[in-house]
Amino acid sequence: MKHLIQGTQVMAVALVFAACDTSGSAFAPRTTVSADRAATLGTHTVQVTGGGTTTFGGDLDGDGDIDGSHFGFTAVIAGDGSAQGHFTCLMAGNADFLGLHLMAVQGPVTSGALDGRSFRGTATVKVLNAFGPGVQSIFRDIPFVVAVTPGGPGVATLQLTVLGVFDGVAGDVARGNGNYDLAKETLTTGQITIH
Repeated sequence: MKHLIQGTQVMAVALVFAACDTSGSAFAPRTTVSADRAATLGTHTVQVTGGGTTTFGGDLDGDGDIDGSHFGFTAVIAGDGSAQGHFTCLMAGNADFLGLHLMAVQGPVTSGALDGRSFRGTATVKVLNAFGPGVQSIFRDIPFVVAVTPGGPGVATLQLTVLGVFDGVAGDVARGNGNYDLAKETLTTGQITIH
């Protein structure tokens, strides 16, 4: 059984994110939120940020390995529920997930709960090997929802749901609702904060 994702591998995540952050890349962040922009979102805003690695705490695909992911996000949620920010969840390299060599969900955050514990957006989903060896598939304009619990390793959680697609695919914990509901993940490295 592979070891769980370890803190020394956070550098690998940074390198993967940096490699994806190229001009014209489908996975380059499209938005940043400045203090000035946060002020224009409303008089009362909540900022939710996070980054690190996670574990699902179990073997979702039956291959004998504990599944996990890498993630990074920021969202500034206004008093009317609108939001600005970006979300990335990446299963690659040392994050074994469903036998895929790559799965990435990335896109702008457009709305969120006023307590900062959930946010939504529209993502590009990229998978490799899901539909055959070496086959790369890209799905655009896919709605997503993320629920979070703040804290550090062993305390903070993240749960991703991709809406309207992949229902019943391996790893889906709520089959039959039309969505791809991943299990709740617990942080192994990093932090999630709500201010």
